[in-house]
Amino acid sequence: MANTSAPKPAFMNNPMVKWIDYRLPIFTFMHHELHEYPTPKNLNYWWNFGSLAGIMLVVMIVSGIVLAMHYTPHVDFAFNSVERIMRDVNSGWLIRYIHMNGGSMFFIAVYIHIFRGLYYGSYKAPREVLWWLGIIILLLMMATAFLGYVLPWGQMSYWGATVITNLFSAFPLIGDPIVTWLWGGFSVDNPTLNRFFSLHYLLPFVIVGVVVLHLVALHTHGSGNPVGIDTKGPQDKIPFHPYYTVKDLFGLGVFFLVFAAIVFFAPNMLGEPDNYIPANPLQTPPHIVPEWYLLPFYAILRSIPSKLIGVLAMFGSIFILFILPWLDTSRVRSARFRPIYRIFFWLFLIDCVVLGWIGANPPEGYFLLIGRLATAWYFLHFLIILPLLGWFERPLPLPTSISEPVLKGGGSVAAAKPMEKA
Repeated sequence: MANTSAPKPAFMNNPMVKWIDYRLPIFTFMHHELHEYPTPKNLNYWWNFGSLAGIMLVVMIVSGIVLAMHYTPHVDFAFNSVERIMRDVNSGWLIRYIHMNGGSMFFIAVYIHIFRGLYYGSYKAPREVLWWLGIIILLLMMATAFLGYVLPWGQMSYWGATVITNLFSAFPLIGDPIVTWLWGGFSVDNPTLNRFFSLHYLLPFVIVGVVVLHLVALHTHGSGNPVGIDTKGPQDKIPFHPYYTVKDLFGLGVFFLVFAAIVFFAPNMLGEPDNYIPANPLQTPPHIVPEWYLLPFYAILRSIPSKLIGVLAMFGSIFILFILPWLDTSRVRSARFRPIYRIFFWLFLIDCVVLGWIGANPPEGYFLLIGRLATAWYFLHFLIILPLLGWFERPLPLPTSISEPVLKGGGSVAAAKPMEKA
């Protein structure tokens, strides 16, 4: 039987540590949550991406603070201040490339984390609030990324800000006042840049606060696991440290190798060339493209002829995730035991990739047709397929414990047995 109570580290016996911990039990809290926290013993490397996302958040905040020391949030100086960072600030090019590509790596980690949750049913009871907090983090990330994309004040920055903020004008009555408030006037200008800079600096710290709540919710009912059944006792758990800290460090090493390869060898691979041209309000780029991680939602927006319905569909494609725990009517969490759902999961993943490809191309010809079909499939997956699968799909028999798939022992329970509560 695994021992889930790890011995306290030697530094906990230090008189000064004891003195502080008696008055503010921060060391005891950290030891419990980061060291002896009992974790299912069958987690695979797909569970690494939550911690990778947290590390990337720290990287983005630190690099962003350094860049803010040299950036000038003014329409006459913003573009040149970014160029000065690249040329004149010591290692400024490296810090900027880390921050610029770190946003993409952050989204990669978060998107993989979300799709892992979709595959293994991490949104099901009793982890609905945990899932909600994750979606809130995604929304805050999107807002922060969009605001940051405007700051270099290049062509794509200016026109991206103009197009995206104008979307709110689609809402009757309140739309135009919202746009005026976002702009700080009647066009995208210096007040807009100042507001975006302030919010871009603030929101990462808001994300940190939501991440803390996300971790509290996670540790309340514990991590899910690949087989999607609840742990039965100490025999199914191991301490988080050293077992998963070592696993996370290995994943971090591989992740940072990829990150470093992009920063040093292809730093502009994920960027837009037009953003290296100073913003010109009198010259519209031939094709306005947001960053790659927003392209699927941009494709949904453009696939619908009505501006208002397109905006509602774009926002709805994210907010529908909040009701996902109730749209998926199956009592089985993991796709390992849901053969039909597994097929539809991969079709949904392909659909999201197709939407990203469509978002990067002009909305005309066959791009428009494919975009509309992909948009329809996106909502069909959540609103029709998932509820019906829960009623008609016959899952495979579940193991009696998370140890059974490894040890090849014990019996199994019927697939129709209701999912146990944690």
